[in-house]
Amino acid sequence: MEDINFNPNNPTVVPTTTILLSAEKQLVDNIRNENISLRGTNLFAQYYSQYIYTEQSRYDIPRSYLDTYWDNAYKTLNNLQEIIELNTNEATKDKAAAGTAGTNVNQIAIARILKSFGFQTLTDIFGNIPYNSYGNPKPEFQALQRNPEILSPVYASQEAIYADILNELKAAGDTLLKYNTLNTFGNYDVIYKGSNAKWAKFANSLRLRVATRIKEKSPSLYQEHIADAVAKGVFASNDDNAKFPYQLTAPNESPLYRATVTANRRDFGVSHIVISALKGELGPVTVADPRLPVYARPNNAGQYFGLPYGLGTAEAGILKIEEISLPGTAVNAADFAEVLQEYAEVAFLLSEYNNWSQADYERGVKASLLKWGVPEGAANTYLAAIPPADKENVLHQKYLALFTQGNEAWSEIRRTGYPLYLVKPNDIVWKRATPTQTLTGLLNSLIQSGRT
Repeated sequence: MEDINFNPNNPTVVPTTTILLSAEKQLVDNIRNENISLRGTNLFAQYYSQYIYTEQSRYDIPRSYLDTYWDNAYKTLNNLQEIIELNTNEATKDKAAAGTAGTNVNQIAIARILKSFGFQTLTDIFGNIPYNSYGNPKPEFQALQRNPEILSPVYASQEAIYADILNELKAAGDTLLKYNTLNTFGNYDVIYKGSNAKWAKFANSLRLRVATRIKEKSPSLYQEHIADAVAKGVFASNDDNAKFPYQLTAPNESPLYRATVTANRRDFGVSHIVISALKGELGPVTVADPRLPVYARPNNAGQYFGLPYGLGTAEAGILKIEEISLPGTAVNAADFAEVLQEYAEVAFLLSEYNNWSQADYERGVKASLLKWGVPEGAANTYLAAIPPADKENVLHQKYLALFTQGNEAWSEIRRTGYPLYLVKPNDIVWKRATPTQTLTGLLNSLIQSGRT
């Protein structure tokens, strides 16, 4: 009777494909939205600066920005948890695996990877948070349980969360590698179009990031997970990048486009830090970077002028928007693809792991240049001119490569203390001369009255 009375036009269970499609967009929308990214982490990483609301560059952002990010993050994580539960519940698992959705175990694996990314970004920003693990039922992992007895889940330690994320990613990646020729979720998966093999690479590449976060606290876990991830396969080119492509039409344009072009706002300029570094005037590289015209637009005078970072409102108000370099047209495009993780980052992580290796360093620099559309010849010329790999140079290039990925850049700045040229407390960031005043009117008056 249950099968006979089932109405396909009014399902009681939402298809997991639909949940996945919605969750991917929610996840990227939230970490890249205007308030937490443009007015938060991209300012904290000193990629952008403002001449209005300048206090936000100094970490003074409204509490509501963080509250909204927190709420939306857990809503998304609940949706990913729903995919897992529909694929494990005996009453729903067969329907969940019907059609093009893929097998239960593969759906669970992809949901675990996205959950891991979501929790990683949350703990990066907030530290200790309520956490949930599919593979580890520790009593302190109380989030997402939908248990009326747990209305206030405990906050798990960041150290425990990072360690468990590594295990979640390993288990999920191993599952997908086992079935690496299969497709899961099909075109409902906007990031990888359902490719199990690419999702497995993303899981292992994300392990590099998370393991590096804890290298000082847990050097043995760092070594163990990176060695295992590399052996099983990490990103090897820009074709592997985990990215969410936005569209040219509403309501699916990129968050930065909606916050600036759609909202008709021009108060976010590329910071003087980024512009000066790309010009070769700041940092360890003294040659011009071919990414400059991609990251920024020239001002009305045809010059690249970075908005000084950290100014007070009164000082910033002296500037005119026509004097400032705004974000480049590619960065500001409606169909910009927001990155979850890319090959350049993986190469720089491997350079660090391999004692600041030259080969990985060069791969990272070139991957970033090519990703942003720099021609191969220009990329090779730039590579030949930059200084060799060491800690400062690798982390300088990593900082430039992570442009627009504010959360990751800000996390790396806090972890490493690099780049060294970022604005620090009490730094003088602008030395513009105060214009002199003329006495023409007074002199003319005195001449006419014969008093000169």
